[in-house]
Amino acid sequence: MPETSASGSRTIRVAVNGTEYEQSVEPRLLLVDFLRHDLGLTGTHVGCEHGVCGACTITFDDAPVRSCLMFAVQADGHRIGTIEGMAEGETLHPLQMAFWELGGLQCGFCTPGFLIAARDLLARNPDPTEQAVREGLTGNLCRCTGYQSIVAAVLEAARRLRQAPQGKAGEP
Repeated sequence: MPETSASGSRTIRVAVNGTEYEQSVEPRLLLVDFLRHDLGLTGTHVGCEHGVCGACTITFDDAPVRSCLMFAVQADGHRIGTIEGMAEGETLHPLQMAFWELGGLQCGFCTPGFLIAARDLLARNPDPTEQAVREGLTGNLCRCTGYQSIVAAVLEAARRLRQAPQGKAGEP
């Protein structure tokens, strides 16, 4: 249980992209706002604020969740992954490369959420069909690309990840 101060704020301890943080937060602060404003991780976007669009998708203890539907205090003691933690230094994850090369992004607003959701999909199903990719990404909305290039990028990344020597292309 997070510690509560006299002002009502609570101290939380959370690991984000492998870095440990201890921070005092207001009980009603949304997790997406904590990530963006308190930690400066602005890759997680605020879209609909109702959990519908998927722009705020992160991993919470390795499961994709909508950070606009959680309070920061709920993250106390948990592991969070954001888009900033997907690349390995300057080396893009194969999903990021495929999105870039195949035009799986346009304005980029929805892209972080799609990438987090796609990584989870490929971790569960390393050889998805086009239909499985479409179904796996139904919780993410894009207003620009029309989805075909997003699906193609996920399928290409899946192919690359299957063909890569173990430990060379990143974990899905």
